[in-house]
Amino acid sequence: MRRNLSFYLFTLIVFGIGIYFVLHYGAQLDHAAATTTTSSGGDGWSRFKDSLNHPFSMLLLQMIVIILAARALGAVFRRIGQPAVTGEIMAGILLGPSLLGLALPEAQAFLFPRESLDALKLFSQIGVILFMFVVGIELDLQHLRRKAQAAVLVSHASIIVPFFLGVSLALVLYRQFAPAAISFTAFALFMGSAMSITAFPVLARIIEERGLTRTPLGTLAIACAAVDDATAWCILAVVVAVVQADGWTSTVLTIFLALAFIAVMLLVVRPQAARIMREDDCMDAGGRAKPGAFADDCMDAGGRAKPGAFAGVGQETHSQGLVAGVLVFVFIAALFTELIGIHALFGAFIAGVVLPSHSRLRTFLRERLETFSAAFLLPLFFAYTGLRTQIGLLDDVTSWLVCALVIGVAIAGKLGGSMLAARWTGMAWKEAFAVGALMNTRGLIELIVLNIGYDLGILSPRIFTMMVIMALVTTFMTGPLLTLLGYNVRAVGRTRSGAPVERA
Repeated sequence: MRRNLSFYLFTLIVFGIGIYFVLHYGAQLDHAAATTTTSSGGDGWSRFKDSLNHPFSMLLLQMIVIILAARALGAVFRRIGQPAVTGEIMAGILLGPSLLGLALPEAQAFLFPRESLDALKLFSQIGVILFMFVVGIELDLQHLRRKAQAAVLVSHASIIVPFFLGVSLALVLYRQFAPAAISFTAFALFMGSAMSITAFPVLARIIEERGLTRTPLGTLAIACAAVDDATAWCILAVVVAVVQADGWTSTVLTIFLALAFIAVMLLVVRPQAARIMREDDCMDAGGRAKPGAFADDCMDAGGRAKPGAFAGVGQETHSQGLVAGVLVFVFIAALFTELIGIHALFGAFIAGVVLPSHSRLRTFLRERLETFSAAFLLPLFFAYTGLRTQIGLLDDVTSWLVCALVIGVAIAGKLGGSMLAARWTGMAWKEAFAVGALMNTRGLIELIVLNIGYDLGILSPRIFTMMVIMALVTTFMTGPLLTLLGYNVRAVGRTRSGAPVERA
């Protein structure tokens, strides 16, 4: 021990002295450089401010503030019976010009300088792409087949009625609120699409929290929301193609490429993905079940590999390889739809739909993708949306009356259309109204759609703000309406796993 300590001290002293003399001698070689370095240093506070103004430092500071604010308000909203995502969305709006910019404009300008927003947007877009992929993998096509008749009727009624009302509302809003360079057709089609959206993940979370998952009401609402999301995104893809295309030739070509993409993904990629998952995860070269695979999923009573099973993650390298392969697949699909002109989010959504619909696979990917996306990247998207939302633009009675009209049309179309269609299928008025209230939930999906419209120049800042308020109001009212109907979250407590699962 003493010998090692002596050698350690000797090494530090000898080489430390050597480093000192080398630096001392080297400093005399260029006095000008030393002088320049000394004179440009400034005091410690100046150096700190200069470092904080660096784009990377500013991005880190923004992330810290956004995530803390989102978690804090998410917890507050969860305590009052609202989904945490509602509080996270509100946190993003409060960090923007609507509150922080109004109360502390200098602090808001320091935290979110205009030149820093591009980096924030890119990070948030990655989060939204991963989120839309998770939304896609949560669509249970087998479940939809079992509820196909009622789900298609209710969901399509909940699309066509608000779509018609949204297009009709465009007649009132176009001259005063639409951007000058946007045609009425583009504005009206987008307003119809935006009115038709249902937030499938938020709806699923509310159903789970209130113990309705295995009830006829819950299963029908989830099936309707799934069909609604799939249909609404297809409609939105067509609307975006019409807006971005130059002439009918370009529009038809874009729609044709989109349909070809969907057909290839469903008819070619989906079966191949199922086969690859089965062979890679459950079987070795000899056709035997791999060690570490989920026994119930991969092996039968005789120890042989089951066909079509997903093995999960037997080894860490296999887990990493699966996540890497899935991410590459998602980004390729997103890139293709972005290049053909219908938006990357549609490609990510379809990529999730075509993956094998096995519960183990969904759980595995959700744990690794949704958790990171929801906790870290999506709050950045909420903040970016909040920076675009300027409630101060609604500065007169007319603007607020128009905002109330937008909210009223949204509720009448979505809640009313869904309720009447559900009643037509034979449901009692109470359950039909509950289906309408659930389908009226818009949440994060609506914000994604609105940001697409804003980026394309279809929505002006004023109408964008009104639509964001509409998304918040329709999401916020779902919980109280269900409680009023007797579907109280306190009566069912937590989920069967012990705690509600956080979803955006």
